[in-house]
Amino acid sequence: MKKKLLLLSLLSAAAFAVKAQDTTKTDPPLTITGSVDTYYKYDFSDHSNLPTSFASDHNSISIGMIDIALKKKVNKAAFVGEISFGPRGQEQSILPGASGDSYHIQNLYVSYDITDKFVVTGGFMGTFIGYEVISPVGNFNYSTSYMFTNGPFQNAGVKFAYTFTDKVSLMAGVFNDAWNSYNSISKVNNFGAQLTVSPVTGWTAYLNVITGKTSGTEFDLTTAYQVTDAFKLGLNSATYSAPDKAGGFTGVALYPQYAVSSGVTLGLRGEYFKTKSGVYETFGPAPGESVTAITATANIKAGPLTLIPEFRLDNGSAEAFTKKSGAPSKNASQVLLAAVYAF
Repeated sequence: MKKKLLLLSLLSAAAFAVKAQDTTKTDPPLTITGSVDTYYKYDFSDHSNLPTSFASDHNSISIGMIDIALKKKVNKAAFVGEISFGPRGQEQSILPGASGDSYHIQNLYVSYDITDKFVVTGGFMGTFIGYEVISPVGNFNYSTSYMFTNGPFQNAGVKFAYTFTDKVSLMAGVFNDAWNSYNSISKVNNFGAQLTVSPVTGWTAYLNVITGKTSGTEFDLTTAYQVTDAFKLGLNSATYSAPDKAGGFTGVALYPQYAVSSGVTLGLRGEYFKTKSGVYETFGPAPGESVTAITATANIKAGPLTLIPEFRLDNGSAEAFTKKSGAPSKNASQVLLAAVYAF
């Protein structure tokens, strides 16, 4: 009897092991990625002087955020959940319509492949508008542009994406009226679309639009071309009109980058940003004024760690900044050193 029970146990264990192996083959593991970043910044006015997002602490060794993303896809169904802790994430939570929590949900959505070319996605997603993103891992520069600061960071909604060929795809969807929030103010009334074109190898362009009665309308062009193995050129151009013709902005930024070695890349961001006349308040120059910002950045890589020394000079058409004395100034400048670890 004991021998029969032992044999039965061994057979059951073997069957369980085979089933576990089969499950492993059909059920991919959970993928965990993320980043940690810290920085030191010194503003030559001796106080924080630039109104763009993040890295706002002056003369301080400060932290950005810890960002953790979970991803998994089984057959045709997938999910992404991404959350951050720290000032870089928390700053998004104090924006209009956001939650105000000490943490911030970067992404929380599910998707399903209706066909190999047609995918539906629903939830809270990083915006498709613009060249720069929230995570420092996704940006070359550590500081951010005026267009990034004044555009949407995230959108909640449902979108459909269709890939026509390996060179052309189209996304269209409906989104909440409030940017940067997973709750709408009143209704789902924003429409968004993105046309993606890859004319040649190494060159991709995105034509974007998001529009709604509550949040206004933004048209955006984002493109990047890997000209050679060492030289990359990016471009972002956008125009935004606030609801009821209350103002808005236009802007353009150029991103040339050159890899001097396998571990060192040098780059510039040159941005021109102008606000439209009206009562709509932007993070930047006053209505009808403009600013030109030049940012020189290096990326020095040591495995998963990237050191980012940076110098930035902003020059406005009006006295939008302040000097050490507190007197108004047309210019502002800063240096910073950031460290970003990606995992």
